[in-house]
Amino acid sequence: MKRKWFYSLCLGLLLWQPNFAQQNSPYAQNKGDVLMPYLSYAVHRPGADLANRFGNNFSLGLGLDWLTAKSNWIFGLNANFLFGNAVKTDVLAGLRTEAGFIIGNNRLPADITLRQRGWLLHAEFGRHFPLSADNPRSGIRITLSPGLLQHQIRIQDDPQQAVPQLLGDYKKGYDRLTNGFSVTEFIGYQLLSENKRMNFFLGLEFTQAFTQNRRDFDFVTRTKDETKRMDLLYGIRLGWIIPFYVGTGGEDIYY
Repeated sequence: MKRKWFYSLCLGLLLWQPNFAQQNSPYAQNKGDVLMPYLSYAVHRPGADLANRFGNNFSLGLGLDWLTAKSNWIFGLNANFLFGNAVKTDVLAGLRTEAGFIIGNNRLPADITLRQRGWLLHAEFGRHFPLSADNPRSGIRITLSPGLLQHQIRIQDDPQQAVPQLLGDYKKGYDRLTNGFSVTEFIGYQLLSENKRMNFFLGLEFTQAFTQNRRDFDFVTRTKDETKRMDLLYGIRLGWIIPFYVGTGGEDIYY
């Protein structure tokens, strides 16, 4: 009997959500200006110069948007961490033996792996277009986000033994750190449910970045790489939103 009461209490706590809006308030539903922190996840396919260096990658992001009540304008900021395992360019080929091994300081093959790492940092603005009069916060989300894209090759060391050629700043000669101005467009579906329990967006995004290698010297080419690059990303992004509804004058918050 005690277990049944305990399970019932746990289920009730999971389903319960606070609502501080008054019953007659026009903001008792999902109306008003909205502060929208969100967590997002994306899968990307690279294009142009980026496709020559990396394969498909993933992105974990944090964002904060402000959605206006009158015209449904969206303003915000977002940051996304990029990661992937497919590196097409073996920048360590010059360190390998004829059998393809990299020898560590104990004269045994070292387990060195290459990974993609990077980030996107953007300002964000756009608009939400309602599709239903019953729920005007359900509809098409379109945003344009200028900012910065950075990516590099992560050289993951063998924890059991060191490779002298890859110690300290020597890695910088191989990692091909690259960054530059970028623009990301997003179009998809956004839902802020009336009961506030389901709030998300899902859609397509496309990133164009005008980048360049930022290292002073590349150990592979034995020169400074000053090539202008065009890096593209095509992806699908899903975001989970925690909305906070703000009343007249910004004094009252409902969630």
